[in-house]
Amino acid sequence: MNRNEDVRGGNYAGQKLSKENICAHLGDDYDRYLGAIVPPIFQNTLFTRKTKSHGYTYTRVSNPTLETAEQKIAALEEGEQALVFSSGMSAITAALMYFMEKDCHIISLKSAYTPARKFIDTYMTKFGVESTFLSGENVEEFEQAIRPDTKIIYLESPVSNVFSMQDLEQIAKLAKSRGIATIVDNTWATPLFQNPLLFGIDVVVHSASKYLGGHSDIIGGVLISSKEIAESIMHNERGMYGAVMDPHQAWLLTRGLRTLPLRMEKHQQSGLEVAKFLQEHPLVEKVFYPGLKEHSQYKLGQKQMSGYCGLMSFIPKGAVLPITSMPKAMDIFEVGPSWGGFESLMNFPGAGITPEASELTGIPAGLVRISVGLENVQSIMEDLDRGLHSLTRSV
Repeated sequence: MNRNEDVRGGNYAGQKLSKENICAHLGDDYDRYLGAIVPPIFQNTLFTRKTKSHGYTYTRVSNPTLETAEQKIAALEEGEQALVFSSGMSAITAALMYFMEKDCHIISLKSAYTPARKFIDTYMTKFGVESTFLSGENVEEFEQAIRPDTKIIYLESPVSNVFSMQDLEQIAKLAKSRGIATIVDNTWATPLFQNPLLFGIDVVVHSASKYLGGHSDIIGGVLISSKEIAESIMHNERGMYGAVMDPHQAWLLTRGLRTLPLRMEKHQQSGLEVAKFLQEHPLVEKVFYPGLKEHSQYKLGQKQMSGYCGLMSFIPKGAVLPITSMPKAMDIFEVGPSWGGFESLMNFPGAGITPEASELTGIPAGLVRISVGLENVQSIMEDLDRGLHSLTRSV
């Protein structure tokens, strides 16, 4: 099937669909499901086939409800095939394990998602895997770090907490010339605003718990790649490890995808407004957000992304109280480790961080990360203003 083919048939068959129409209709297959505008949940473990083979056997391997979400995401990412997983980490580890070899070397980023980094530099050491972590802002860093046993370059663009970017096209070219696989976590930009496969990246992963789901009610992950890679992972790294998304979660993911374009438009609009507000605020020292023209890599972002989300970070200045006291003065923001839902959240990766830990992770002291939700943007800015001013009050 062509990745942008509308599988509903009828007047739309074979047409290249917009991303809005992919989210709204692709894979829903109305004829197959008695015209149901919302496809049913196949909440079953197995598929019997006494008289007719239909291609399904066991939900741990495949299921029609999972495939509806997978078709939409594959088309959004301009990939041949997508697989949904029980969590973002299961998608990340499956991609890494597919390419990984005993005693190999992996290149990644200092500020990569902490559990992903821990899997690479802690858990995989029992298999002799070695790793090098870079800031990732220059292609020369990667070229200098490559060794004869380097098998994987694991990227995240923009990267967690500090939102610096990597030149995906140049890194993909470098990796292919050396026979090295590339994996990118594309959760921040979503498939609407960035498509790494088009730059030559081998595998894209997402935490579906964030913007793809959008309602803070699912835990899931997605992997998108060539059909050859995806089918192997489906039967091995996903099927054997049992890391498949359950049908109800997949159904909720499809529900979230239907409103993804509308939600991301709002997240982008509010995100840019909040980032500019923070940049101009007298109590903010620095803002980390690729959508600001003052960002050191703004031109790179314009080259490889078509939009921005609502996740950013900043460092307050003039604080008397610890940054973790901010939420006490705030009404809208809640404190939590996730992001990408309808609600505004904050956490404090730079709270109490030592100079040694800051050098190791790339996270500066005092860093506050916020996820701008779907609330009224004026109320969000007023809430941040209250929180910032509360830090300057002496005890």
